[in-house]
Amino acid sequence: MTDGPLIVQSDKTVLLEVDHELAGAARAAIAPFAELERAPEHVHTYRITPLALWNARAAGHDAEQVVDALVSFSRYAVPQPLLVDIVDTMARYGRLQLVKHPAHGLTLVSFDRAVLEEVLRNKKITPMLGARIDEDTVVVHPSERGRVKQMLLKIGWPAEDLAGYVDGEAHPISLEQDGWHLRDYQQLAADSFWSGGSGVVVLPCGAGKTLVGAAAMAKAGATTLILVTNIVAARQWKRELVARTSLTEDEIGEYSGERKEIRPVTISTYQMITRRTKGEYRHLELFDSRDWGLIIYDEVHLLPAPVFRMTADLQSKRRLGLTATLIREDGREGDVFSLIGPKRYDAPWKDIEAQGWIAPAECVEVRVTMTDNERMMYATAEPEERYRLCSTVHTKIAVVKSILEKHPGEQTLVIGAYLDQLDELGAALDAPVIQGSTRTKEREALFDAFRRGEVSTLVVSKVANFSIDLPEASVAVQVSGTFGSRQEEAQRLGRLLRPKHDGGGAMFYSVVARDSLDADYAAHRQRFLAEQGYGYIIRDADDLLGPAI
Repeated sequence: MTDGPLIVQSDKTVLLEVDHELAGAARAAIAPFAELERAPEHVHTYRITPLALWNARAAGHDAEQVVDALVSFSRYAVPQPLLVDIVDTMARYGRLQLVKHPAHGLTLVSFDRAVLEEVLRNKKITPMLGARIDEDTVVVHPSERGRVKQMLLKIGWPAEDLAGYVDGEAHPISLEQDGWHLRDYQQLAADSFWSGGSGVVVLPCGAGKTLVGAAAMAKAGATTLILVTNIVAARQWKRELVARTSLTEDEIGEYSGERKEIRPVTISTYQMITRRTKGEYRHLELFDSRDWGLIIYDEVHLLPAPVFRMTADLQSKRRLGLTATLIREDGREGDVFSLIGPKRYDAPWKDIEAQGWIAPAECVEVRVTMTDNERMMYATAEPEERYRLCSTVHTKIAVVKSILEKHPGEQTLVIGAYLDQLDELGAALDAPVIQGSTRTKEREALFDAFRRGEVSTLVVSKVANFSIDLPEASVAVQVSGTFGSRQEEAQRLGRLLRPKHDGGGAMFYSVVARDSLDADYAAHRQRFLAEQGYGYIIRDADDLLGPAI
């Protein structure tokens, strides 16, 4: 027995003692291969899953490093069967490989004949395969490259895709590093992606994912299709690419509801390409409109199902996924692994904060008590109405006003999910409200005014969750969210993490109704940030703001 911060259990759970002096080092050591499940105050629970181990393997970690991390930080002896299982699970990645055969095209090669026999007996996989060339090799129909990888992952034999990529239509792009240069981690992320061919780069919000995309485009030197979450993000990408690369305005097209420009670099939104007309996805043809050399998926954790289906047919193109979190609330992380590619690079948020590239942040959960009338309405409401009722309790408005009074003159975002509540907050705070129905022009004008400091408080709906660059925002107050969405919590904190001109930190408040679904979902949302080393301070609204509330 040592005095380590971890307790490793045979059911593949790992307990981390948060208050231990080595907790930070242990968290960083296990983060590449363990997923956080629960994060109460003193002990966090992680789980080692096969997908996490395969992602670690693809990112360059071997079983020896994983075992060493567990053994060196564990308080008690690590169960031997668990260590054996980790070694065996990681060894499954790459036992099958997709490679190009000079005569037969795309083939599946096995380094273990028994594994290939198992695959050939699977009724769902055999229709995707062609003739068997020899004992270790079988032909794969080129159109099934993505679906074969999906199925192999499901049966526990993730294939390493070494079949290469078509270069696409050449289009020279270079970074114009005049007065700035790529940060070390951005260069490393772009290099890791390029050497892997396809895959996902995980970086905190505010850490410059766009520049990693630009560096990948410069390496590819080819036409590029960029898919983003909304039109404001699309225009932000365009501005950044014009400022940081050799690309001109005319070389970058916007494919949106307003414009249908297809240029050497084309930016579109997930919403646009999944829009249906008479039941058909008319805009999916954008994928075939040019011989793209690179496809970039921004905020890849939000990739809609139709885009997955299309991506299954795009396996010969290089694909780069950018995200702050691999968590998908629909549980389709395996499809990201198979179809976009495995995780190629992951930088812990706290590491980048320590280097000064993102602002330090403090997270505070303010718990409000519902009035007797609100509690009675909540108790008697239909189940589907309960979350809305407790999220929008009137008591929260006074709390938000008091929080803003504690931060006079600071750039503040008030974020929620329910439009009536946002309108009420806008009126109470005398602040403009931005929601889905706000016209793009008006939205951009308000964001610009906020950036310039002419507007100090914005009330925003989900439209501000993703890819909006508001560098001087230093306070966010969250009043309601998408149930227990962990990735939404990460995105919202990310709005505050751009480094401040005065070197200051950020405050992230969640205003939560106690003893309700609101509090339950808040606990779930906080899991991802706890995994990144952020603690939540819990305050009672009465203690924090005085008993008048």
